[in-house]
Amino acid sequence: MSTSNPNILLIYTGGTIGMVKDFKTGALKAFDFKTLLDKIPEIQLLDCKIDTVSFKKPIDSSDMDPKYWIQIADIIEENYKNFDGFVVLHGSDTMSYTASALSFMLENLAKPVVFTGSQLPIGDLRTDAKENLITSIQVASLQEKGKPIIKEVCLYFEYKLYRANRTTKINAEHFQAFASLNYPDLAESGVHLKINNEYLFKPNIRKKFVVHKDLDKNIALIKVFPGISKTVFTSIFSIPNLKAVIIETYGAGNSTTKKWFIDILKENISKGIHIINITQCSGGSVMMGQYETSSELKRIGVISGKDITTEAAIGKLMYLLGQNISRKAFKTNYETSLRGEIN
Repeated sequence: MSTSNPNILLIYTGGTIGMVKDFKTGALKAFDFKTLLDKIPEIQLLDCKIDTVSFKKPIDSSDMDPKYWIQIADIIEENYKNFDGFVVLHGSDTMSYTASALSFMLENLAKPVVFTGSQLPIGDLRTDAKENLITSIQVASLQEKGKPIIKEVCLYFEYKLYRANRTTKINAEHFQAFASLNYPDLAESGVHLKINNEYLFKPNIRKKFVVHKDLDKNIALIKVFPGISKTVFTSIFSIPNLKAVIIETYGAGNSTTKKWFIDILKENISKGIHIINITQCSGGSVMMGQYETSSELKRIGVISGKDITTEAAIGKLMYLLGQNISRKAFKTNYETSLRGEIN
């Protein structure tokens, strides 16, 4: 492995990592990323060239929206030929949503796009921002025979590199804020940076890099719970222009077998609305038909999300709806691993 002066573009979208404390007021404010080397002089020790670009107005991750996903994709597309890797700085709360969506939007990606952030601001004495940022840049710089080693959208946080569309934020306070419960880590940072090559995504690099920006937000997410009423369930399906619904079910994809529940799903599937079944569990997979409580879902044409995360399920759904493909092709594509998001 080598890091022979690759060009890395650092994209700041917002979030805690880019904040410094105003000593007069004590409030956090975004700093100018052009002065990055002043804040983290250690970056100069990395064997790569770094350019920076920031959103004109940094976005708190709670306000993140698909229009900003497209903005990130635009920046990557415009700079794709001139840079060997990209590091996206993002607020941690919705980082898994954005990073998962970008994995679908960036087709035939042959370079690393590494998302990172922090739990404490970059200017804080105990910040995790410096390590996360430095190692993310190092990961994005890794090359072998002049070609990037990482060729996918990933997420780096607290000594671990994950496939982005496998991640979920699991903790609001600990530095180890993310987990990938259904897929192994891509790399681990210790005394040495250990890359688990067998788990890296291997795209067809002969195919042309394509950026997809047509995302359809006409979707809903329902988490079933004991006692969910017919009124509540029906109201979701009465949303105008609704095209798809993700249902978070129990365990391996199980739900109530009440007739009204199945009838509502069946009726809406017949109207052309896609119904996706994903599990509420952090780990594990939907296996429709394994139990009687999911056999009926399979029979009426509910789509299996398998072991996909909620974050990736949403990004994949918006992406596929934007492709305007047939109903049959939609089901086939959703149940197929497109970017390593499902086993």
